[in-house]
Parts: sequence; C-alpha cells; structure tokens
Amino acid sequence: MLASLFDNAPLMIMLVGSLVGIASSLVGTFLVLRGVSMLSDAIGHSIVFGIVVVWLLTHQQSGPVQIVGAALTGLLTVFLTELLVSTRRVKKDAAIGLVFPVLFSAGVLLLNLYARDVHIDTHTVLLGEIGFVWLDTLTIGDYRVPQALVWMGAMTLINGAFVTLFYKELKIASFDEALAKALGLAPGVLFYLLLLLTSGTAVAAFDAVGAVLFVAFVIVPPSTAYLLTDRLWMMFIYGALVSIASSVSGYFLAVAWNVSIGGMMAVMTGVFLLLAFLVGPRYGMVAQALRRRGQRRVNEIRTLAVHLYNHEDGPEQWVENVTQALREHLLWDGAKANRVVERSCAAGLIERRGETLMLTAAGREMAREILEPTRNGTGSLTTTVS
Repeated sequence: MLASLFDNAPLMIMLVGSLVGIASSLVGTFLVLRGVSMLSDAIGHSIVFGIVVVWLLTHQQSGPVQIVGAALTGLLTVFLTELLVSTRRVKKDAAIGLVFPVLFSAGVLLLNLYARDVHIDTHTVLLGEIGFVWLDTLTIGDYRVPQALVWMGAMTLINGAFVTLFYKELKIASFDEALAKALGLAPGVLFYLLLLLTSGTAVAAFDAVGAVLFVAFVIVPPSTAYLLTDRLWMMFIYGALVSIASSVSGYFLAVAWNVSIGGMMAVMTGVFLLLAFLVGPRYGMVAQALRRRGQRRVNEIRTLAVHLYNHEDGPEQWVENVTQALREHLLWDGAKANRVVERSCAAGLIERRGETLMLTAAGREMAREILEPTRNGTGSLTTTVS
C-alpha cells in the first residue's frame, strides 16, 4: 500500500508542495511579524553561493551536508547585512539589496568556472521543477521514496520542533525584543537560529519549488494568516491550511491549463491572500466597510437622541422634534431622516406620538450619557443597534 502511494506522482507532487509551504510558513510567520520577511528573498538567492562552495569542497549535490553548508550561507547573508546596517550609513533594505546580489553573483561565477559539467544550474536553484520530484528517489527499507519528500518532511519536523520548544521565547522576542533581552531570552541568538532554519528550508526546497517560489511560501501564507487572526498559534494553523490549499489547487489548475505547477502553487497563495484581504472576517475590506457602516448608523441614532433630548419638554419641542426639523437642523435628506427614525424606533430608543418624536427611557439615558460622559464614571458607551 505504501509503495503505491509513493508511486502516485500527483499525490507526491501535492504532498511535497504542502510540506514546502508548511515548513516555510512555520519560520516565515516570525519573519513577517518582525517585519523582515524579505530576508527570505536574500537567503533564497544567496544560497546559490553556499551550494556551489559545498559542492567544490565535498562534491555532494544534495543531502544534509548540502543543507547545512548552504544554510550557513544564509547566516552569512544576514551577518553581512547587519554589519552594513551597524555602520549607520546604510538602511536595512538597502543593505539586503547590496549583500545578496554579491553572493548570488559569486555563486553564479563559481558555477560557470568550476562546475560547468555538474547538474547544478541557476535555473534549477531558482525555479526548480516540482513536477519531477517523484522521479528522484532514495531507498528507505523496502520503499523508494522521493528525496524531496524526505528532506522537506525532515525540515517540517525540525521547524515544528523548534517553534514548539521555543514558542514562548520566540513570541516575546517577536513582539517585544527589549522585554526578551531583559528576561535573558537572547533574542539575537533565537533570530539567528530562525534564519538558520530558514536557510536550511530554502536549500531543501530548491529542488522542489526553487528558491524564488520558496520565498512566496515563506511570506504569503503567514501574511494571509495575519489578516485572519490576532492569535499567534492560529497563524500557524491558517498558514498550514493556506499552504495545503495552494498546493492542491495549484496542481490541478496547472494540469488543467498546462502551465508550471510550482508557479501556479505560488499564484494560488496570492489568490488566498487576496481573498483574505477582501473578505477576511476582521481585517478584510468588506468587513471593515460593514463595521464603518454600522458605526455610522450608531452615530446617526446617537445624534438623533441628543437632538431630541436638547429640545425635550421645551416650548419648541413640538416644532423641533419632528422629522421635518431633522432635515433642516441636521441636514439630513428626507429618506435618511426616515431611515434613522425607523432604526431608532426599532431599537426602542424613540417612539412616535403623532408627528412628534419622543425619547423612551432608554433613549433618554443614552442622550444623558453622551452629554454627561463622566456622570456614571465612564466616558464610553456601547450601543447595539440591529
């Protein structure tokens, strides 16, 4: 049964894509929260230098040595970036833009000078080809397992273990680095460990989706999750779900349209980000528009309550507290005045007595709290209007 699963090419492609996304989003969540997500782009390019150097030293094109060696290159990228920033003459974004092209260019030059006949090329590193992951296998027991599945499974477990073990420390360091230092949590060390794992994930992923598409998985699923929740642990869940959904939908769309599978997976992460941006339950544009409309309605009802209260029991009450007066004094057109009055009546805040609008006890209390916010020791009022 396991052998048939490992021989199922579509399943292996989607599974590898999902693992790349999950492993990437685990570390990418903290990069997004710290506002340094584009370091993944720098790492994704500069690992070419590490891959070539490791091959020159060991003649190994894959495996744990290649992952560790290239991961150290990612740390070198960050170290050089921080070194430039420490001079106070270069900003961080400019430093990133200076460092990774140098390392990437050095890797390309070494590749062309010393590894012309070796199956390591910039196209493979940058773009990968997830459609062929099921062909490159290794033997584990009695089964031939895709190498990409093994390495990405390992990186997913390692990243998951790291996040689980240091969850509290990473959370504090991401949201309040000064507090983390005061508590002796060594946020700098945690950050470099996080980037080491990011680099290792990039190397493990380049055969499958390539370094460029890896960046999409690092940044987009956590960013999508950030739009959907304020809870850190939920960000991991949403990030994993977006990664899986992007991999599955990306595969089937790529097959249907005969386009790049890895590219379509990355595109689908963008589609889910767009959906979260538009219709997210809390921060989506639609939800925000509905909240603004609801707040406008509440403010209109509050305005009406104050207007009626100011003229209540006065000699002008029978003239001012009518719908026609709202059009003149509050500058509301007839349709808006009628809508606000109907909503206020439905909320039990006013009642009609012929043409006159009268406040109920609840409406009168609302107006008093607006006009005298310190009367009950509070300056705020919560009103529910249906």
